[in-house]
Amino acid sequence: MKKNLDFLTSSVIAHRGMHNINKNILENSIEAFRLAIKNNFIIELDLHIIKDGSVVVFHDDNLKRLTGVDKKIKDLNYDELSRLKLINTEDYIPLFKDVLKVIDGKVPIIIELKSDSKSYLLEKEVLRLLENYKGIFAIQSFNPFSIYYIRKKSPNVIIGQLSSDFRNKKMLKLKKIILKNMLFNYLVKPDFISYDIRSLPSKRIKKLSRTKLILGWTVKNNKDYIKAKKYCDNFICENIKDYIR
Repeated sequence: MKKNLDFLTSSVIAHRGMHNINKNILENSIEAFRLAIKNNFIIELDLHIIKDGSVVVFHDDNLKRLTGVDKKIKDLNYDELSRLKLINTEDYIPLFKDVLKVIDGKVPIIIELKSDSKSYLLEKEVLRLLENYKGIFAIQSFNPFSIYYIRKKSPNVIIGQLSSDFRNKKMLKLKKIILKNMLFNYLVKPDFISYDIRSLPSKRIKKLSRTKLILGWTVKNNKDYIKAKKYCDNFICENIKDYIR
C-alpha cells in the first residue's frame, strides 16, 4: 500500500514548536507546541529515553544549554528531571505521552529520535506510546538503524532519513561517509529525506528529489527561506512569522 505523504507539505514545519526565546517560549516546550497548534503548523520535536525508561521531549544530550544543569539527560530519572525548569521560565521538560495529549491530532507531528543505542529501547517505547494515537505523524532520525527498526516493526509508519554534509561535525571518518552519503538508504527505504539547507545545493539531493520528498532544515530567516524553496518540498522553520505571511 502506497503511503500518503501529503501532510508533510500541508503547512510549514515549526522546528521544536513555535519557540521564541525573546518571549521566554523555549524549544520543545508545551507552550511552543500550543502556539504551533494555534497557527496550524506541523510540529517537529525531539525524543530521548532517560534512565527510568521515560521518553521525554528534548533536543540536546546535555541539559546545560536549556536548564543550566551540566548533566546528561539519559542519566536522570523523570522524577529528577521534572524538578528542573527551562531557563527563565516556569516550564519543564515534558514527557512525550503528555505532549501527545496536548497535540491530540490537531496538527501533524514529525518526531526525531535521538538514539544511537543498539538496544532500540527508545524506538520500542515510542512505538508503544504511538500505538493508540489517532493523529498523523512521521518518524525521522540521523541513525539509519533507528528508522530501519521502525520500518521493520511498523511498516505503515512514515519514516525519514536526516542528513547533512557534516562538514563541521566531529565524528569518525567512516561514520561521516556513511551518514553523509546515506549509504543505508537501500536498506532503510526512507519515505522522505530531511536535509541540512547549509549543505545545499547537493548533487545527491538533486538526484534523490526525483523520487523522494525533501524537507529542508533549519530555515531561520528570509535568505534561508528563498534557498530552501529552490531545493526542497517543504521547510522546518524557526522565526516563521518573520518571513512567511
